[in-house]
Amino acid sequence: MKKLLIAGVSALMLMLSACGTDEGSKTGQAKGEDLNLIKQGEFSFAMSGQYPPLNFKKDGKLTGFDVEIGTEIAKRIGLEAKPVTNQWETIIQGLKAKKYDAIIGSMTATPERDKQVDFTEPYYLSGAQIFVADGNNAIVSKEDLKGKTVGVIQASTWKDMAEELSNQVKGYPSDVNALQDLELGRLDAVITDKIVGLNAKNEKGLKIKEIGGLLNEDRVSVAVSEGNKELAEKINKAIDDMLADGTYEKISKKWFNTNIMEKQ
Repeated sequence: MKKLLIAGVSALMLMLSACGTDEGSKTGQAKGEDLNLIKQGEFSFAMSGQYPPLNFKKDGKLTGFDVEIGTEIAKRIGLEAKPVTNQWETIIQGLKAKKYDAIIGSMTATPERDKQVDFTEPYYLSGAQIFVADGNNAIVSKEDLKGKTVGVIQASTWKDMAEELSNQVKGYPSDVNALQDLELGRLDAVITDKIVGLNAKNEKGLKIKEIGGLLNEDRVSVAVSEGNKELAEKINKAIDDMLADGTYEKISKKWFNTNIMEKQ
């Protein structure tokens, strides 16, 4: 009888131990122990902090679209979000030096950068976009720019694009100057970065609108350390889920009044 009792207790202890190990494993995975994080339980992601409305400081605290996207990603992975800033010129070096786990700072995935880091699928799309005044219904596509006056930043890639579409291109020192002249009727159209145009429209209340699709596409993605496929996969799933359940669109419309993942 005593032997049976001891055997029963031993079996119970083994079962409890197994359950504890399994539960501990699950908890460990939830905290990201399989993701090669800088600090377990935290997801640190970097940005310049100087690119409103995507990432900037307000009352000393980091905020913006990038910050909210990164925070939502962290939540869905089961980690505490830790947004940090780093100078843009050395932000990739900081990732390689393991100062943070990822870059969520409106970085376009390019072949050159891909040699140093791994990129996720894009979390928003940008690129060259045509803007016209709100009341202009005569220009609905790039083909309509022929013979029209188009404003662009001087010595920019947008200028080259504009000159292929129109023989009347006017250079400006900044996007905002061109977009203000567009609203005033001094220009027929402006070609600039989609996000820059949307920000000017929303922040400055300019009565302008985007037309047609992107003239070129910038895939803005999350960068992680080269070889950290597990973290990249977790981030991709988080982004996919955000898109599917409407969370992404809610965040995007808060900052841009539109879904910036859509190509138009």
